[in-house]
Amino acid sequence: MGANVGQILHIQQAFIISTNPIIFDIVQHPLLEVKNLSIHFQMNDSRVMAVQDLSYTLYPGKTLAVVGESGSGKSVSALCIPGLLPEYPYCEKKGEIWLSLSDTERINLLQCAKEQLVALRGSRVGMIFQEPMSSLNPLMTCGEQVSEVIRQHKKASRQSAREQSLRLFTEVRLPEPERLYEKYPHEISGGQKQRVMIAMAMACEPLLLIADEPTTALDVSVQHTILDLLNELREKRGIGILFITHDLSLVQHFADDVLVLWKGKMIETAPTQTLFSSPQAAYTKSLLSCKPKSQQRVKFLRTLQEDKEDDATKDNLTCISTQDFVQEASALLLKPEILRCEEVQIWYPQSKNILRKPTQWHKAVQGVNLCIHKGETVGLLGESGCGKTSLGKAIVGLHPIQSGCIYYQQKSLVDMSRSEKRDYQREVQMIFQDPYGSLNPRIAIGEAIREPMEVHGLLTAKQRKEKAIDLLQKVGLQPEHYHRYPHEFSGGQRQRICIARTLALQPKVIICDESVSALDISIQAQILNLLVALRDEFALSYLFISHDLQVVRHISNQVAVMQNGKIIEIQDAESLYQKPQKEYTQQFIESSFSLSTNIDS
Repeated sequence: MGANVGQILHIQQAFIISTNPIIFDIVQHPLLEVKNLSIHFQMNDSRVMAVQDLSYTLYPGKTLAVVGESGSGKSVSALCIPGLLPEYPYCEKKGEIWLSLSDTERINLLQCAKEQLVALRGSRVGMIFQEPMSSLNPLMTCGEQVSEVIRQHKKASRQSAREQSLRLFTEVRLPEPERLYEKYPHEISGGQKQRVMIAMAMACEPLLLIADEPTTALDVSVQHTILDLLNELREKRGIGILFITHDLSLVQHFADDVLVLWKGKMIETAPTQTLFSSPQAAYTKSLLSCKPKSQQRVKFLRTLQEDKEDDATKDNLTCISTQDFVQEASALLLKPEILRCEEVQIWYPQSKNILRKPTQWHKAVQGVNLCIHKGETVGLLGESGCGKTSLGKAIVGLHPIQSGCIYYQQKSLVDMSRSEKRDYQREVQMIFQDPYGSLNPRIAIGEAIREPMEVHGLLTAKQRKEKAIDLLQKVGLQPEHYHRYPHEFSGGQRQRICIARTLALQPKVIICDESVSALDISIQAQILNLLVALRDEFALSYLFISHDLQVVRHISNQVAVMQNGKIIEIQDAESLYQKPQKEYTQQFIESSFSLSTNIDS
């Protein structure tokens, strides 16, 4: 079923660049009707049922949210609409997908010729893809990619397309639009890349917008902005939005109706408020119970057990009082420090002279001081582009620091011998934000997990394979996945593979860079529980980078807040949540709380 990276990029670019938008009046009949849709993939000698007998309806001016676990068929069913799945015999599609072209005409997309589908992409159906790094052309600047779409759709001049692109960059709250217009995808943060993709999709002005996890990499304040923009587009043009997400708090505030998928089957569908106030299916009740709550603190979150679905909602978790948590956090501060950053500065060159020497710098991290103790989890909160990921990459040696020093177990990295640095590289690992870009598309995932152990000379060949299979099971995958390739998994499943790969070296410090942001609620709970259990068992230390306040509060002992490359506040997680000292932190918490209040209740 798969394609290589070049083919994927080609498909996604071909999808974006198509014909001019065609507008029709808002009508009362359905914009999109999916009837009895089933999708099978041919996987070597076996057939995999991805979607089974799925039916739903979407009306103009409405938003339908599709939720469910990773691998439940959300993205596959959405990709089938514009014809982006492989052809027969690799992929077999049955059923009907009706798209309204006018108040009197509609078309079955499953019976369209390839030329018809190409004409519909962008003009009638727009899409925001899940993984921005693999969706953007690495050889073109961000501004050029959006301008190219506008020139193709609107036949605009190069100057007019540039002006419209800059306006779109401003609307999606990209900082310094003029500068980012000239940046390549690898030069901006994950959240900024996602906003470029959203700007590109909005430039198409589609009538049906498929948004596949459009706010996954974005902080809370930008999530509000993006959802407001999508709402504005929906109200202005009467478009229908198919909103695929794992974030239930966003669903409650954004969608009109919700469809719950499990193993390719529709479990339940209902108006949003009805589903949240009185879910009917046991699976839906379980799904709603997995989210970290702001009103109580527990060590381990509820998880969804497929074989004990009816028992998944039972309240059998032990709560932790605020007093006990604060005492534990204070006790950890008395333990030996394992990692310390002193006045760390990280700069990126913005422009260079004729000799290729930098003349201007972007100061991503400015004099950061941070300490992590043995067995402690330090959360790092902040908006996209504030320097969180840059700091994490510098700690693991993937980016040089301009000044300052990083200490590991009281020893400066610059003073380490070669053998000490090798131990450091094994003991300090990072779970990266972009799972697809972190995995080699030509290597099966079992080999990807075994490879670090082989490089560092750990275990025998047989033991390495056994360890890899054990790690796959620990992160919620199956032994038979060992020989599959990254393109055969969903985004959430790929993130779990990256976590298993990191754990293979039995590190002492793990930098978690948005490591659960791409995961659905139930799998997120499983991974957070796994990280907590491993921390307690092996006295691991974490730097947990995220924009999700509820997740950071749940797993962290101390929380540092970062703004414009500086740490402006650090407290234990409970004190920061209850009594933030800085106005920026207060606003951040209020934005997060406004999205999660109804879920908690």
